[in-house]
Amino acid sequence: MSYENQPQAAAIPAVSAGSASPGATPGGPTVPARSTPAGRRVSPRTRTLMGVQVLSCGSYLPELVVTNEELATRFGFDADWITQRSGILARRHALPDQATSDLCVEAARKAIRNARINPQEIDLLVVGTFTPDHGIPSTACLVQERLDLDCGAMDVQAACAGFMYALATAAQYVATGNSKLALVIGADCNSRVTNPLDQRTAPLFGDGAGAVLLAAGDENQGLLCYQLGADGSGGPLLDRKSGGSRRPPNVADIEQGLHYLHMDGRNVFKWAVNTVTDTIRLMLDKSGLGVHDVDLFVLHQANLRIINAAAENLEIPPEKLFVNLQKYGNTSGGSIPIALDEACEAGRIRRGSTVLMSGFGAGLTWGTGLFRW
Repeated sequence: MSYENQPQAAAIPAVSAGSASPGATPGGPTVPARSTPAGRRVSPRTRTLMGVQVLSCGSYLPELVVTNEELATRFGFDADWITQRSGILARRHALPDQATSDLCVEAARKAIRNARINPQEIDLLVVGTFTPDHGIPSTACLVQERLDLDCGAMDVQAACAGFMYALATAAQYVATGNSKLALVIGADCNSRVTNPLDQRTAPLFGDGAGAVLLAAGDENQGLLCYQLGADGSGGPLLDRKSGGSRRPPNVADIEQGLHYLHMDGRNVFKWAVNTVTDTIRLMLDKSGLGVHDVDLFVLHQANLRIINAAAENLEIPPEKLFVNLQKYGNTSGGSIPIALDEACEAGRIRRGSTVLMSGFGAGLTWGTGLFRW
């Protein structure tokens, strides 16, 4: 998911230390539930799931690079506005013959190569996506066939929180011994569901996929603390009205563009900043850790202003943040695993690192976890 930001037209502020709200210091009192713009409250409930390790990561970005300047030339968009409002300079678009499953397959192949394992050992595949190739079969089944895997395969739909939901789902199987080697993928072809003429939405999205392989780890590895949350009352803030069983696609809807993604950007922006700040504080509080104990923060790459606002509220120093949205835009389900792969390649995540991941998107949904590598 992505966001139409606040109405002021200031340039993106640098990440700087800011004052957290009273009583919200990491390791301090439990964070109270907060009302969202949708009217619901963020639950303080969390869980722990240890004994799981990430064997490897992989990612894939389509070859087609679409810059802000190109959008300005083709559609008359304001290139400077895009940069100032989001921090995005370019994004990748899938080629005409590519779909979400194609991106998944390439990301998975890289993760398999990096882990140096026999793909026949994979016994579970979970794909987080809200842009499947088809209504049926699932994208996971298409990927399973392409990779010639002998395993169960399923899709998880939680929009931009999809990878975190898929990760937590697969980790349960691994932690309980019901999976020996699980492949988890987050991927989306956002360019297929956004209106290319919508200058407030289309420039913010890109296409891409990321993957991780999970296996049993020692007692110190895994999710030190995590939370999966949802606020269905906020569904109308970010939706596609036409195309499902409630409203099957028809000519009139397509002519009105109702088959495209619709977003109440201002309210989603406010919700995202509040939710990310609260859920991260909750992770730190419940785990007894402070910002200084986390090696790297990998937040959903939706908008640099959201990342900066959360970092300022939580007093996260810039060097602890991983940011790559300037190159790819918002890749939705692919956002976090793509960032994980690039962070590993850059040496910013090593065995024993503590990584805080947070995804948030349509639904409204969010998934946040402290993972000990």
